[in-house]
Amino acid sequence: MARSRAGNLPLELTSFVGRRNEIAEGKRLLTTGRFLTLTGVGGVGKTRLARRIAAEMAREFGDGVWLVDLAPLVAGALLTETVADAVGCPRQDPASLAEYLHDKRLLLVLDNCEHLLPQVAALAGDLLAMAPELRVLATSRQALHVPGELVLEVPPLNVPGAVEISMDGALENEAVRLFEDRAASAVHEFRVTDANSAAVARLCRRLDGIPLAIELAAVRVLVLSVEQILERLDDRFRLLTTGPTTAPPRQKTLRALVDWSYDLCSEEERTLWERLSVFSGGCGLDAIEHVCSEDGIAPESLMDLLTQLVDKSIVQRRGQADVRFEMLDTLRQYGWKRLVASGQDLALRLRHRDWCRRLAARSEDEWFGEHQMDWLGRLSQEQGNVRSALEFCLGEPGEAWAALEIAAAMWSHRLSWSSPSEGHHWLERALAQESGPSAGRAKALWVDAWLVLLRGDPQAAKPLLEECQALSERLGDEAQLAGALHITGFAALLAGDFSRAMELLDEALTRRRALGHRGHAWVALFQLAMTAVLMDHPRSTALCEEVLEAAERANAEWSISYALWVAALDRRRQGALREAVTMMRDAMRLKVRCNDHLGLAQCLEGLAWILADDEQYEQSAQMLGAAHMVWKSIGTSLPGLGHLAGAHDRCESGLRRHLTERAFKAAFDRGAELTPGQAAAYALDEKPARRAESAQPESDATSILTRREREIAELVAKGLSNKQIAEALVIAQRTAECHVENVLRKLNFSSRSQIVKAWESRRPDGE
Repeated sequence: MARSRAGNLPLELTSFVGRRNEIAEGKRLLTTGRFLTLTGVGGVGKTRLARRIAAEMAREFGDGVWLVDLAPLVAGALLTETVADAVGCPRQDPASLAEYLHDKRLLLVLDNCEHLLPQVAALAGDLLAMAPELRVLATSRQALHVPGELVLEVPPLNVPGAVEISMDGALENEAVRLFEDRAASAVHEFRVTDANSAAVARLCRRLDGIPLAIELAAVRVLVLSVEQILERLDDRFRLLTTGPTTAPPRQKTLRALVDWSYDLCSEEERTLWERLSVFSGGCGLDAIEHVCSEDGIAPESLMDLLTQLVDKSIVQRRGQADVRFEMLDTLRQYGWKRLVASGQDLALRLRHRDWCRRLAARSEDEWFGEHQMDWLGRLSQEQGNVRSALEFCLGEPGEAWAALEIAAAMWSHRLSWSSPSEGHHWLERALAQESGPSAGRAKALWVDAWLVLLRGDPQAAKPLLEECQALSERLGDEAQLAGALHITGFAALLAGDFSRAMELLDEALTRRRALGHRGHAWVALFQLAMTAVLMDHPRSTALCEEVLEAAERANAEWSISYALWVAALDRRRQGALREAVTMMRDAMRLKVRCNDHLGLAQCLEGLAWILADDEQYEQSAQMLGAAHMVWKSIGTSLPGLGHLAGAHDRCESGLRRHLTERAFKAAFDRGAELTPGQAAAYALDEKPARRAESAQPESDATSILTRREREIAELVAKGLSNKQIAEALVIAQRTAECHVENVLRKLNFSSRSQIVKAWESRRPDGE
């Protein structure tokens, strides 16, 4: 049959949206190599992208661009015949096809190869070996693994983030533009507007940016508003069932599309797919091993099965050093429906719950140590899984006890919650369901009281602490009794009752140490130091040094940030403003690293007070505005934190006296308009306080270092490397490196040799 040299690419009947980067990369790879495979999940747009790449490169192929759709083939026996017929080869055996293509400059597009991988790989390899001017562009849900194959993974379309955006901002995203285009085809007057942009953005996120799912949803605007489509999206496989009549059967409904992927999996791969759907927000390999193995999946075969699901674009691999595995929500929901249908969902939920319990318990046990920052990152990653486990426990009869256990264990890593309010939300629900007397309930009561105190709600904390103390005494539980005493002391601190706070926190510290609770004891010590500073107590400096040394000795960087903060306030109390600024900024750097917005607000507040003391009034007012913004963003009320409110009010009153009302408001508003990241950057870029201790003698310059930093500097001066310093002080090498960098920065040095010279000049002659 005669063929046009132009090939057989069909004309595009709908507009092509986005994919500029993927088109450019695909063209580049086809120029540098001879075999390119576009991989990705079903419905992600591999076929449309391949056709667009082929169309834009058509002029480079004098013998045409030829498209072969392999989806209709149910067996590989007809593969060669189908390809030969498509390109116009008169004879339809492999040798004749290779001979026909031998001298042709031609692009062969093999579409939908996933169900014929061995056969397509063998044929493509033979043809490329025999036809030097041939290029092959394939689409498949997994790579073909042909020698010389280049692979381009086709991602979903980019979607808007969770933060609400304007109409113009939404339309910068490919997924939103595609939805608008296809919805306008169904309802001519449809447009994305300021009124519906948030709903469209959320819809595109829920559909994972998968083009086919978005197109199927867009058709529904014929009878539903965008908000109504969203409401029905939990049953997306029934909702999204109206594809074009010209589309292949598997692309007419979302279910049929995913069924196609499911049918290509082995029985064990399907089982793992279903079990992985219990995770929310992805997971690491250790979680998969704990939750998904056994009962039909041998532990030794798990790695291979997971690799196969990644290869088939069912599971996505993310990260390098910390590898995680994720599924698009559409595939996860499909797997979950299959799991429920099999009746195994409850067993998987319980295993997932137990994994989350172990995770929470381990994070509590290890939080005060060198892995503190690692745990903050780990729990932030697992936030979706923890929330999912808590929701299950609170919705399944008899499981609320586990919710109490998980949520209470997270006290040590409250940053795992979006704010103190979220932690309170889970504990309040669990306490309401699990009302029986138990150590778990007693612990949850003091943890919940602590969280509501951080929210600035002391009235809500009082009955929780009273019940906790009574229950702990009834049970004879010394640990929870110490918890009740501790948080009662913290409540007194927040209320500004410093004498009572000192008494209670001192006793709590003694009890915590007797019980061997290192982390709890450090928190009590920190709060005791804070109390002493705020009441100008003679013990304040000694307590601040003790709390900083304890945190440094444990290599607990998040705790170090709090120790630096309270030590900075103590330096301010003594009038050592230069040291105070340096310490406060060091604390702030650590706050930024661990995304601690509550701690950041405290640092911005403290820095404002120090700057005001140093007569830098406008900068101080701007810091107060920035702190106000951060307090507000985390749902905490500064007036509710009475221990800080007094200093805040005195600072603000002083600023209003030294600045005009207009100047104060302008500076305050500039700070309030910053994001948390911008506020931190502004604060850290400020020059050191210009007045305080400006006449400090050179020989005394090292006084701005902390005790641990002076110890580190001494060892540097003796010629020890960072590794040797770490070994000598029994700390992590990373911590030693951080201390050396702090010493260099504080002393305005650029090399270790300057530290050596500075310490030599401090020694008496002959030493």
